[in-house]
Amino acid sequence: MFHILVVDDDRSTRRLMRAILEGENYTVALAENGAQALEIMDREHVDLVVLDVMMPEMDGYAFTRALRAAHSELPVLMVSAKQLTADRKEGYLAGTDDFMTKPVDPEELLLHVKALLRRARIVSERKIVVGDVTLDYDSFTVTRGDEVQSLPQKEFLLLYKLLSYPGKIFTRIELMDEIWGADSETGWETVTVHIGRLRRRFEGWPEFEIVSVRGLGYKAVRKA
Repeated sequence: MFHILVVDDDRSTRRLMRAILEGENYTVALAENGAQALEIMDREHVDLVVLDVMMPEMDGYAFTRALRAAHSELPVLMVSAKQLTADRKEGYLAGTDDFMTKPVDPEELLLHVKALLRRARIVSERKIVVGDVTLDYDSFTVTRGDEVQSLPQKEFLLLYKLLSYPGKIFTRIELMDEIWGADSETGWETVTVHIGRLRRRFEGWPEFEIVSVRGLGYKAVRKA
């Protein structure tokens, strides 16, 4: 079971966040500021932090910077009444993974939390599971039941990237820079070729599909 730390100096907000998260069977710890949050983390395992910005003693920015300075990769969701682009930028520069503005919609909050926990699990386990399909980053294999396919490196990395962010549209240039490197002399048409190979390789697999988005790029759709 995932353990989430909610850090906010407003008592009503802490109670609301706890009710929302416990309703989804997460265990929840509460802190009033960043300093108290660090003390809790010394005693308890935490999988994700939901964090306010403006707090006494240690605000959200300072807490996140302290976390990253200690080389912690713990996912942080910053939730703030601040709505300016500059505030978001400061949060991301401090090291936050995601940003939401108050008042928080409960369903949207849970979607952000689930996405961050999924990505954190992918990073730590180096595997993606989609129904009966498992992508293993260490072996570049895709397994479904008794069937095991070993993919060429670029094909595997492309599929792994798309399935790490299901539903997110990536342009060909983004995928080119991510998989082949920004300095690569290979044209973006290479992405199209590799997408075609992946589609043929996994044609008929019901767990996922690679979809072309006209004029934009590609996305993976999970069906399991």
